[in-house]
Amino acid sequence: MSHCPTDKQIEEAYALATERYAQLGVDSDKALSALSEISISLHCWQGDDVTGFENTGESLSGGIAATGNYPGKARNAQELRRDLDQTYSLIPGTHRLNLHALYAETGGKRVDRNELRPEHFAAWVDWAKANRHGLDFNPSYFSHPKAADNFTLASYDAGIRKFWIEHGIVCRKIGEYFGRELGTPCMTNIWIPDGIKDTPADRKTPRLLLKESLDTILAEKIDPKYNLDAVEGKLFGIGAESYTVGSHEFYLGYAVANKVLLTLDAGHYHPTEVISDKLSAVLTFVDEVLLHVSRGVRWDSDHVVTLSDELEAIAQEIVRGGYLHRVHIGLDYFDASINRVAACAGIATTWSRFRTNSRPSHKRSCAAGICAGCISGWTISTPASTASRRG
Repeated sequence: MSHCPTDKQIEEAYALATERYAQLGVDSDKALSALSEISISLHCWQGDDVTGFENTGESLSGGIAATGNYPGKARNAQELRRDLDQTYSLIPGTHRLNLHALYAETGGKRVDRNELRPEHFAAWVDWAKANRHGLDFNPSYFSHPKAADNFTLASYDAGIRKFWIEHGIVCRKIGEYFGRELGTPCMTNIWIPDGIKDTPADRKTPRLLLKESLDTILAEKIDPKYNLDAVEGKLFGIGAESYTVGSHEFYLGYAVANKVLLTLDAGHYHPTEVISDKLSAVLTFVDEVLLHVSRGVRWDSDHVVTLSDELEAIAQEIVRGGYLHRVHIGLDYFDASINRVAACAGIATTWSRFRTNSRPSHKRSCAAGICAGCISGWTISTPASTASRRG
């Protein structure tokens, strides 16, 4: 005996829910229509524990750690794309994929990161076209011999800086290629691990070097309909407990001064800080932000997203503030101790939070103009056309 509702039962439940919400001033059809336009950018690196396809023997670095050894880790691009297909099949809506540069496919040839070209990601573009996914991108400033001392764009070594600057420049061109081919802007996000374990003698110089490096990377103007640049700060990391060059304050100032996106990662702040409280503050001064939704447990542990008060608050802030078209939502976590496809399905958890919190008192202040609360998601019984894609 099946415990699943029939299509008729789903339709009847939705009709009843529509009627009840209408009494509170909620247009559930309009809410679901708005929800269908929200795309979450799923991070590819959950599928293989941030390993990538370079096969250089370099261990994971930059203060990044994926713990666990659950079986089934993707070993190549084909396996990773199959796992991603399975993940997307379980989730309503049309969503994006976020790639790191170390997921280039070079045909077995050694291609260093400053020599990467769009053709090394052609298979990803073909896959994205076939499945109607937008692509986002990240330079990979870690797990490389030239990042061994935890310094890249802020390195005192001019040769090291030059290499990583070149990497940033080619990554922006790859992002532009994604945008041109797929007809949707690529978010190219810059995060670096640069920092010091203990108290530094000089906090100023590395930040001046980082600003100079970023200015060089971003010097070429790229049409924003193809590529949008973002910068991402962090409080601390493993090996950078006392000083992080690219702090939140540094990148907030840089984003405001240079009109680029600021990336807010839910795990990159003190455990008592929340990005839901930062959204309205930041969006007063920058045009758009990129979110990396994650879940820190005591520190930036990158646990899989769950239904939490903070995730709910993030969704409320975006919708109630009228920020749906100014906030780009992505995920960033990696857990090697559980099924990786199931972990990737955390995208559904995030997407579902853009739902109705029906409260008549909210009617006057809903900037989205949709309802008395926020956007309807899975908490309303949805039509069979949507429910049948839940998996």
